[in-house]
This record gives sequence, C-alpha cells and structure tokens, in this order.
Amino acid sequence: MTWIKPSFLWMMYRCGWGTKPGQETVLAVEITREGFEWAVRNACLSSYVRGLHPDRSAWQRELKRALARVQWDPERDLHLQPLPRRSLQLGLSGEAVRRYADEWTVSINDVTPLAREIHALVSGGDPHSAAQLLPQERDYPGTDELTTHLRS
Repeated sequence: MTWIKPSFLWMMYRCGWGTKPGQETVLAVEITREGFEWAVRNACLSSYVRGLHPDRSAWQRELKRALARVQWDPERDLHLQPLPRRSLQLGLSGEAVRRYADEWTVSINDVTPLAREIHALVSGGDPHSAAQLLPQERDYPGTDELTTHLRS
C-alpha cells in the first residue's frame, strides 16, 4: 500500500521531521486533481463506522474490494501535537498504485532540506520563522461532496 499524506505537518509527524530510520528523505509528490479525486471516490474507510456501513462484514467486503482507503488522523501543529481537526490520509493499492505512478504524478520534489530547516527553527524556539516557511495549504474545494461516503 502507498499512502498519500496531503498535510505537510502530518507528514512531519509521521516521519519525525525526516529523522526516523528509513524515513530520512521527505518527498513532495504533486499529482493531478483528477487522480486524487478518482482515488477518493473509489476509497473505503480504513475502519468500520457504525451507521455509515450497514454492518461490519459489509465494510470488510467493501474494504477488500476498494482500490483506495481513507483514514482521518488529527492534524498537527508545529510541535507535532494533535489539533482538533482531522487530515485525510489516502492509501492506494493495486490499480490505484499503477495509476498514481504512471498517470497522476506531475512532479516529485525533495523537501528534506525544508523539513530540516523548519524543524531547526522550531527546536531553536522560533516558531514564527518556522511557520513562515511552511508550504501553503488550503482546504480542498468540494470536499463535502467528494468525501460524503467517507464520513460518519
């Protein structure tokens, strides 16, 4: 399974600012809107939610067939502490991975130096300067319509 993590700070939480073993390189992968939306439309939640799924076995069947899965994890602040809002994490498998690699990927950039610079500023007690370097992120347009089947 390949995971897309659209939130920079959530990714920093996951990879420990690029310091965790095997996660020392941080890549920003730009994909097409069409590809991202295809994956979300073809996704299933990674965990069972009573009321959203008819029952646990129906969810398990859906998950087994799904080419993508979504989990909602707490967004993170500059100190990587959880915030009250959630960020989408999008897991791809099978045909979705092939499409991601062969059709959807627009660019790949190594943002490891940026991650290290922001981390150094945060660690050095200068969160204001660190925040100025964060990549611009904004709410994804049309999220409600796109993710209705993925919300409890």
